[in-house]
Parts: sequence; structure tokens; C-alpha cells
Amino acid sequence: MSDSTYTPPKVWKWDSSNGGRFANINRPVAGPTHDKALPVGEHPFQLYSLATPNGVKATVMFEELLEKGIKEAEYDAWLINIMEGDQFSSGFVEVNPNSKIPALLDRSENPAVRVFESGSILFYLAEKFGAFLPTDRARRTETMNWLFWQMASAPILGGGFGHFYAYAPEKYEYPINRYTMEVKRQLDVLDRQLADNQYIAGDEYTIADMAIWPWYGSLVKNTVYEAAEFLEAHTYTNILRWTDKLAKRPAVQRGRMVNRAWGELSSQLHERHDASDFDLRTQDKLDGEK
Repeated sequence: MSDSTYTPPKVWKWDSSNGGRFANINRPVAGPTHDKALPVGEHPFQLYSLATPNGVKATVMFEELLEKGIKEAEYDAWLINIMEGDQFSSGFVEVNPNSKIPALLDRSENPAVRVFESGSILFYLAEKFGAFLPTDRARRTETMNWLFWQMASAPILGGGFGHFYAYAPEKYEYPINRYTMEVKRQLDVLDRQLADNQYIAGDEYTIADMAIWPWYGSLVKNTVYEAAEFLEAHTYTNILRWTDKLAKRPAVQRGRMVNRAWGELSSQLHERHDASDFDLRTQDKLDGEK
């Protein structure tokens, strides 16, 4: 790559070596790359995921449902190693043709229902169990406003800012400045909203909080992209207050551990098949029970 202005060719051609850290898994076509069935556990819900911000949304939701005593929300969480291309197996593509985590199979329905896209998973579970989504039209709409806000905004944060600031093979001023400006605007949007509200959509903890916290809470706490100082995260005091509040919730603490395969061993639970797995995180649990 050079500093010169890029002139797009008449017809774009894929350069498989161009893409930085994720070049080995990025490709311009869909569909499976290999045949492999997904594992299936004993619970109604089968979650195939990784503890990225999008994956954490789903596991926090499941743990919050179980924390409320909703036993029907028991689930098996299987680790999908996206750097190894697990998301391109034939079994995974059957559940999510878009080959992105998280992907969910609800076997309590006949036939089983597949659910993909993290926001869709949150909404599906909230509707199914009548939890974390207000029934009042105005409050429900406000919650959905912020859920859709997150789904639309996260690509700017992740694929935009995160890629060019942290992962691109070379750093260039224009894309970093462009996406930094927009991410700081997003942070200001959230900070202003939280100045007058305990939670994202008001005084009630909802799926909007579960959607936004793994991304923007992690950003201001410097656990994604290591950009907190660059973004002056300390100035977003309302986001920090909200982030710390959610981090104290037991279900959030458990949910962020599920399908996590990096960091301190005490923060990892590669697979989750029973509540006792959090207490019995022996090496075979960390390795994954195959």
C-alpha cells in the first residue's frame, strides 16, 4: 500500500492477502467452506458463539433470564473460533447463512427456529419470555429505538474505527480521523442520553442496555482497541457510571465469560452447558468438552 490517492479499477478484484489481522477469514462470497455438523447439547437453546461484543449480548441475555428464575431459558453455548473459520462450516451456515456469530437454534419449537443477528436474538428471547422489553408502547418503542441504534452504529465502531485504528495493516490519517469523529459523536449521543436516565431507554434495564454495553462499555473501559486515551473516554462520565453499574450485575459477569477463550483464565469459560460450569472451570471445561 502507498500514500498516493487510490484510483479504483474498472472491475474490483479480490486480493486475499489484503485485510490485516482478519485477512484469512474475509472473502467476497458466502456459503460453507467445509462440511461439519454443529454439536448439540441437551438444552432447548443451542448457542454457537464467541465472546466478542456481539457474542456477549446473547450470553448476557441468557444469564439474565436464568437469574430471573426462567428455567426454560437453559442453554448450551458452543465455542465458534472465527479465526479458524468455524463460522464457515456447513452446520453453522445452516443456522446463519451470513456466517457471523452469534447464531442460535431454538429446539423448543417444532420445527426448530434459527435466530441470527445479535439484535434479533435479544428481541426473540425478550418476546418469548416476556422479559427485558417493556409492554407499554412508548417504552417498548424507546427500547427498540436504541436497539436499532446500536445495530446501525456498531459497524462504524467495529468495522470502521476498530479496523483502521487497531487492525489495519497500515494506518492512514483520513479513515482514522473520519471514524474517530463519528465514534466520538456516538459516545456523546449516549452520554447525553444517560445524563437523564439510569439506563439507556429510561429507568428500566432492557435489551437496549445488553446490546450497547458490550461495545461502548468495553470501549470506554479500554478493553477493546485500547483506544480509551485516544478517545478521551474519561470525559464521558455518564457512560462510565452506567458501564460500572452494569458490570456489577452477576448475570453480566457470567455472560461475559461464556465462550471467552483469551485473557486471564479466571475470565474464561469456553463452553457453557450448566450453571455449575462457572464454578467447575477445570482445564477440560476451558478446552471445551468435545
